Amino acid sequence: MKIVVQRVKNAQVEVEGKIVGKIQKGFLVLLGVTHKDTQEEADYLVKKLCNLRVFTDENDKMNLALKDIGGELLIVSQFTLYADCTGGNRPSFTEAAKPEQADELYEYFCSECEKNEIHVEKGIFGADMKVSLLNDGPVTIMIER
Repeated sequence: MKIVVQRVKNAQVEVEGKIVGKIQKGFLVLLGVTHKDTQEEADYLVKKLCNLRVFTDENDKMNLALKDIGGELLIVSQFTLYADCTGGNRPSFTEAAKPEQADELYEYFCSECEKNEIHVEKGIFGADMKVSLLNDGPVTIMIER
């Protein structure tokens, strides 16, 4: 399982012209699931994400986490994080989990984030989504387990 975390001033996801998820200051999280992943990997990444200290404090140091600033999460499932481009110019996605497994772990990941008293918005699993954001910094971090 891997996540790409982008610190944002705001972000939103649209499906068929309708906004389905929208946040202000916080993280836009792109979540990729591979066929080997379990809830154990999700738990590890939830803990890392919810405690990631990349928001600036009064001394302009990256020292604050989401809870410290009242930040929000917008979590979007993205199987293309497991694209393999080593065999040519057309990516292979054989390392990505099957949709049933990926959706189950995506929903679990989102619910575990909510248990950390963080407001969570989501995309729609498997939908053609249009994601827009205002990256803050920019700060973009990839975490994998």
